[in-house]
Amino acid sequence: MERNKTKKYLKYAVGEVVLVVIGILIALSINNWNEYRKERIKEQMILNQLKEDYQSNLLQLEQKMKMRETVIHSAGQVLNYIDHPVLVKRDSLIFHLSNILVDPTFDPIQNDLISSGNLRLIRNANLKRFLSNWTSDIVAVKEMERLWSGFTSQEVLTKYMRLGITREIVSCTGEKEIMIGWLLDKNASNKTIVIGKSKSAASIKEITSDQLIESIASHALGFNYFTNRQSKALKKRVSAILNLIDSELKSE
Repeated sequence: MERNKTKKYLKYAVGEVVLVVIGILIALSINNWNEYRKERIKEQMILNQLKEDYQSNLLQLEQKMKMRETVIHSAGQVLNYIDHPVLVKRDSLIFHLSNILVDPTFDPIQNDLISSGNLRLIRNANLKRFLSNWTSDIVAVKEMERLWSGFTSQEVLTKYMRLGITREIVSCTGEKEIMIGWLLDKNASNKTIVIGKSKSAASIKEITSDQLIESIASHALGFNYFTNRQSKALKKRVSAILNLIDSELKSE
């Protein structure tokens, strides 16, 4: 009889242990499901913010590329004036010379996914790779922009000053749409800055026969062309990121 009681108690004990284990497993499962749900909610919030950021990056990148197209076009016009100086109008020449000074700088929104540890929440492997490589992807474009900025301030502007055409350059710059685009307030007054012409300014012939002006225009055309090619590659990356983000948002 005692042995029968022992067997009976052992069955009860084993049953209770099994019930406890099952309870623990259920609790862990519920907890894991809650954590997973919280992470998915957080992932969705991150994806929506990333979509907004990279849409802004794409818009800014396209604006900078458009500004470089202006430089390329004007540099080509200056070279055409140099080759055919007879019918050149001074206002037109000054206008295109001023466009060469346009200095686009791409300043994208950076994400802190790596430093914050939130990159792990992104489940899509391709999207995660694009996001982790973003900082290195923009290096080439920003380095080329840095070189161009130095060239315009050290070489181009210096040459314009020596030719005495800086006053004319400033006068035709104020109302340009491409310049207004830099303003925080796009509706701000864009009245032209009229400060006249220098009495010692170089003539059309002196400008169009200057070898350094020809070199500046040639460099402006070539350098901005290749910078835009690099920017087009970056634009494809941004578009790929946005497509992957949209795909992830729609899958939920």
